[in-house]
Amino acid sequence: MAEERSELEERIIIKDQHTKEIDLVNRDPKHINEDVVKVDFEDVIAEPVGTYSFDGVWKTSYTTFTVSKYWCYRLLSAILGIPLAVVWGFLFALISFCHIWAVVPCIKSYLIEIQCVSRIYSLCIHTFCDPLFEALSKICGNIRVALRKEI
Repeated sequence: MAEERSELEERIIIKDQHTKEIDLVNRDPKHINEDVVKVDFEDVIAEPVGTYSFDGVWKTSYTTFTVSKYWCYRLLSAILGIPLAVVWGFLFALISFCHIWAVVPCIKSYLIEIQCVSRIYSLCIHTFCDPLFEALSKICGNIRVALRKEI
């Protein structure tokens, strides 16, 4: 019974990512658009003290702005949402494909090849430069500098 339960839990965990349930209430769970598109009436239109319009105009402007923004967004998302989702899906699939099949293999190949070059470079430095710099340090090691203030 315990084995059946763990097997069932494993199937649930391995469940296909394309069929997962989406949250229709919280549509931005990672808050990627938190600072970008929060534009309310007060962020766009404001009347300073002493230059107020009629209250009816102000209320109607608020309602017009809010409703037109809401319905324009819904209309645009209904018309362009699915085509743009296809475009973005294709673009991110292309980026993933290039990254998986081209970028990472090139970087791995470069790292393997550069490791061989770095060993040869290191060997040359230790063979030729280390003795030279050691000799120069022994020559220059006995140089003393004295500063005197002459009046």
